[in-house]
Amino acid sequence: MPMKQMKRLVALVLCLALTAVLSGCGKEEELFTLSVAVGDSYETLDPIYAETEGDRSIIAHLYDNLMKPVVDTAGNTSSGYGLAKSVEQETNMDGTVTYTFRLRSAKWSDGEAITADDFVYAWQRLACPVNDSPHAQLMSAVCGYEEVRESGDVTKLAVAAKNDTTLEVTLEGDHTWFLTDVCTDPATVPLRRGVVPTKAHVTEEVVEVANAETDWWEDLTALVLSGPYMPESEGTEYLRLVRNERHYNYGKVSGPDAIVFRFVDTPAQAQTLYEQGEVDAAWPVSVTEYNAIPLLSTYALVFNCATFPFQDRALRMAVTKTLERNTLADMAGGQPATALVPHGVPDSEAEDFRSCAGPLLDNTLELYVQRCGEALTTMQAAGYQSGKDLGALHYIYLNEGTNGVVAEEICRQLSAMLGMNVSPVPMSAETMEEALVSGEFFMAGMELTSYCNDPEGFLMHWSSDAAANVAGYENTAYDTLMSIISSAPDGTARLGCLHDAEELLMDDAPLAPIYTMETAWEIREELNGAIRDARGWFNFSGVIRRTA
Repeated sequence: MPMKQMKRLVALVLCLALTAVLSGCGKEEELFTLSVAVGDSYETLDPIYAETEGDRSIIAHLYDNLMKPVVDTAGNTSSGYGLAKSVEQETNMDGTVTYTFRLRSAKWSDGEAITADDFVYAWQRLACPVNDSPHAQLMSAVCGYEEVRESGDVTKLAVAAKNDTTLEVTLEGDHTWFLTDVCTDPATVPLRRGVVPTKAHVTEEVVEVANAETDWWEDLTALVLSGPYMPESEGTEYLRLVRNERHYNYGKVSGPDAIVFRFVDTPAQAQTLYEQGEVDAAWPVSVTEYNAIPLLSTYALVFNCATFPFQDRALRMAVTKTLERNTLADMAGGQPATALVPHGVPDSEAEDFRSCAGPLLDNTLELYVQRCGEALTTMQAAGYQSGKDLGALHYIYLNEGTNGVVAEEICRQLSAMLGMNVSPVPMSAETMEEALVSGEFFMAGMELTSYCNDPEGFLMHWSSDAAANVAGYENTAYDTLMSIISSAPDGTARLGCLHDAEELLMDDAPLAPIYTMETAWEIREELNGAIRDARGWFNFSGVIRRTA
C-alpha cells in the first residue's frame, strides 16, 4: 500500500477511535441520575421485615414481583405484569379461587433462573409464625394461612410450584385486591432457598428454630436480586443504585440510569434539600401544600366487647359520642375521623369510598355538648347513673409519638362528660400485644391499617373468626356481609355490601375511630412516571424527563 494511502488509513482509524471516545463521553454525560430524599437511613432490606416507607421503597427497586404498578400519561396508576407474563383465574366448586401464574424467562442478578419455587419459599417464609413478620397477614386470604399460623407447618399454605415457570395460588374467596396489592407488595417478592436464610427450618410436620443469621442483607455486594436496580455504593447519608444488567427489561425501557437515595433525619431537612435543588423528589416533607395524600390508616379506640362493661353496646356508643375528635386530631397532627375507612381508598375506578359514603360520625364542634348529653342519657338508660358506676377502668396505648397526649385527653373527656374513672396506661409493643391477645384490657388506642388499598382491608378484621379481631366482636349479620363481600362476582353488589358492613360496624361500635393522617411529598414538574403506592412506598424506575 502506498505511504500516502497508509497515512490516510491511519488518520481515518484515529478519527473513528476519537469519535467513539467522544461518543462514549457524551453518553456518560447523558446518564440520568435521579436523587430522592427518603427519610432516615434504612433499618432493614429483608422484604418480610421492612416497615418504613424508605426501606420498602428501596426494596421495590431491588426486587421484582409477580405484578407491578404502572402509571399512564395522565398519572393514573394500575397493575401490570412483572415477573408473571400471564395469569388465569378460576372459581372452584367450594367457592375458593385459584390463580395460575405463568412466569416470564427472567434471571437473578447472579444469572440463575427465577422460578416458581422462589415465590413458594418467600411466601411460606412470610406466613411462618416463627419468623414473626409484620406483613404476614398479606397471606391471610390464601387457603391454609390460619393452619400455618396455628401449627407452624408452612406446607399447608396453598401456594405451589407446578413446574419452574408455573405458580398456583388458591384463595379462600374472590378477593379483588389480591393481584393489585398482595402481588405487588415488597413483602411478597421472590427469595431463593439457600441464598436467603430464615429462622424457621421446615420439616414435614413441624417448624424448628435454626441459628440462621437474620442480617443476611447487610452485605449489599452479596445480594442476589430480581429487580431493575442493584446497589453500587453507599455512605452514611446515601445509597446509590444502578441498573441491573441481568434484568429482563434492561435496555428496553426508559428510566433513571441511577437512583440515589438520600437519608435525612426530619421532613424539614428533606424539604430543604428539595428547595435547594439537591434532590429531585422528597418525602415526607414538612408542608402539606405539596402533594398531600391520606395515609392508609385510622387511629381508633378499640373496646373489649367480650367483657364487662363494654359488652354493652350502649356504653360503647356513649364513649364514641363523647370523644371530641377535633381536639384529639389536632394533638396528633391529623384530621378527625368520620368513619373507619379513611379518605384515599377507592370505591370504584374514579370515586373515593369515604366521599361516596359520607361521614358516619358527627364531629360538629357546636353540637359537642349536645352529643355528650345524649351519651349520658344512653348510659343511664342502660342502668348506669354515672360513669363512676363502672368502677376503675384503663385505656392502654403504645408508648410512642403523640399517643400519650391523646390518651390523657381521652381520659379527661370521659371523666368530664360521663364521670368515668379511666386511667391511661402506656405500654411497649410487646406488652400491648400480649394484653390485646389475652383480652386483658378495657379500651385500647390502636392504629388500624390495611395491607390492601380496598375497604375490605379495614373491615375484614372484625369478623367473628378473624385472628385480628382483638375486640372479641361478634355479629352474625356482619359476618354474613363479609362472606358475601369475599365471594361476590358483581363489583357493584360487592361495593354495596362494603358500605353496609361499615355502617353496621359503626352502629354497633366495637371501635371508635378518632383521627386519620396525611403525608406530603414533592417531585420536579419536569419528571413523569413516579409511582406512590397507597401504602406508602415509591417506585421511581419508570421516571422520565418531560420534553418540551
